[in-house]
Amino acid sequence: MYNPQNPLIVQGDSTVLLEVDNGRYPEGRDLLARFAELEKSPEYIHTYRISPLSLWNAAAAGLTAEAILAGLDDLAKYPLPDNVRHDIRDYISRYGLVKLVRQEEELLLVASDELIVTELVRHKQLRPYIATQLDPCTLRMDPARRGHIKQALVIIGYPAEDLAGYVEGETLTLNLLPITQQNKPFKLRDYQYEAAATFHAQGRASGGSGVIVLPCGAGKTMVGIAAINQLQTSTLILTPSTVAARQWIDELLDKTSLAPEQIGEYTGARKSIKPVTISTYQTMTFRKRGTRGRSLPLNEEFPHFSLFSERDWGLIVYDEVHLLPAPVFRVTAELQARRRLGLTATLVREDGQEEDVFSLIGPKKYDVPWRELEKQGWIATAHVTEVRIPLPPETRVSYAVAEEREKARIAAENPEKLNTLDQLLARHYGDNTLIIGMYLGQLEMVQRRYGFPLITGKTPVKQRQELLGAFRDGRIKTLIISKVGNFAIDLPEANVMIQISGTFGSRQEEAQRLGRILRPKQENSLAYFYSLVSKDTKDQEFSANRQRFLTEQGYRYHILYGDEIADYVPPER
Repeated sequence: MYNPQNPLIVQGDSTVLLEVDNGRYPEGRDLLARFAELEKSPEYIHTYRISPLSLWNAAAAGLTAEAILAGLDDLAKYPLPDNVRHDIRDYISRYGLVKLVRQEEELLLVASDELIVTELVRHKQLRPYIATQLDPCTLRMDPARRGHIKQALVIIGYPAEDLAGYVEGETLTLNLLPITQQNKPFKLRDYQYEAAATFHAQGRASGGSGVIVLPCGAGKTMVGIAAINQLQTSTLILTPSTVAARQWIDELLDKTSLAPEQIGEYTGARKSIKPVTISTYQTMTFRKRGTRGRSLPLNEEFPHFSLFSERDWGLIVYDEVHLLPAPVFRVTAELQARRRLGLTATLVREDGQEEDVFSLIGPKKYDVPWRELEKQGWIATAHVTEVRIPLPPETRVSYAVAEEREKARIAAENPEKLNTLDQLLARHYGDNTLIIGMYLGQLEMVQRRYGFPLITGKTPVKQRQELLGAFRDGRIKTLIISKVGNFAIDLPEANVMIQISGTFGSRQEEAQRLGRILRPKQENSLAYFYSLVSKDTKDQEFSANRQRFLTEQGYRYHILYGDEIADYVPPER
């Protein structure tokens, strides 16, 4: 119960303080990760916030108010404020008080209490979608606006449990192969099977939409393939890049009975529509010239949105759903009768549209903490280090007089980072190393300095695949890569990443980059992630924000300073 030696302080504004240097810190971190959002993570005290959305996601994943309160009571230094205790019970209980159900061709909104309906009909956000009130607890809704109804209900504070069901889609027959086409044994890991089964829910209306949260390297693609296998239906898969699309194709051909003629690629290079079709967010959001800023129907503004109606899709998979562009949210609001599976390592979105993921793709249905899979050996153990490097005097002067946005670039391109890079590369000679950054000029300077191959967004897909293949088979030991390396590049051999610059304070990018080196290693060796930042600058401020997600997952950043690198010896497992 309450004990001054415990690690948590729960405050009346719904924030929770967590002491890092406390023996029960891991318990507190793992508890809070299930129903709270990490806001700040300096060295000693981490700040979490309990929000309605975080509680609704927890409720959708099966967590009860009593379980949350019992966990907080067990780890808190002092008694929980009464208002926080009340809010947790209230918000958890709200999930499912309102349900969307199908009755023949009608879409009904059914509430557990007529007072809720009395409140709902008064809200201007919901009023446009109400056709009529059938009885004190039932509203007949506009069936074409199912997604918009759910968005409105989240805003009002009554998130709907969507039980209105889904179209079955065009039948597709396939099997998972016990022996892959590459002649290797294949079986879903337990958590991959559980994630897909939770989403499928044996075909019930309570399943069929939602988000699976798994670490990079944990095999989210396998979860998607397992869901396709369970549903046996034609599927549209949306990915962040052409490279990711082709990796999906490779995995489907390797691990399922699908033939090449059953799988289509719909990207800038190819436009093939098959029973399983893989496209990219960039392709889908291509605009016709002259349409930006004009009020046009979606299919006229985004001509490739017609892909959503080209076949009778039974499932739409949104890979890296935290990157889903706003226009795809708009069309997804019209696709609520299709099953929708989101795959991601993090629900964090830099644009703040987490509520739209919840409403339109679905709530979080399954997650596993990164450190849990690390303990089980499914992802590599990572040693995470931030190296703080001072600006040289001449650069410090330029930084002091620069405009605010320019300060970030000056700090990120600190020339002293190259000297630190020299030393880290020497420490990891012979390792499989990725050097990643945001600014092309900086990356080209690194290429001239060392002669390592460079992959950017301008690198042709064929050349990119050749370089990645050479890295995989050991002909290349070090690659320089731009932010195109953040997503869906499968390099299980990589065991060192050195980040020389990042996209401002992007938490999702930090998670994705670490994920590039988390594939399990031979001989159970460590993975090493280094982030080089300019000391006492915006670079260091942005880095503090970038660390939040990984801190929540159980990683601790070891801080080194530039003058300590000369004596630094990387730890061994």
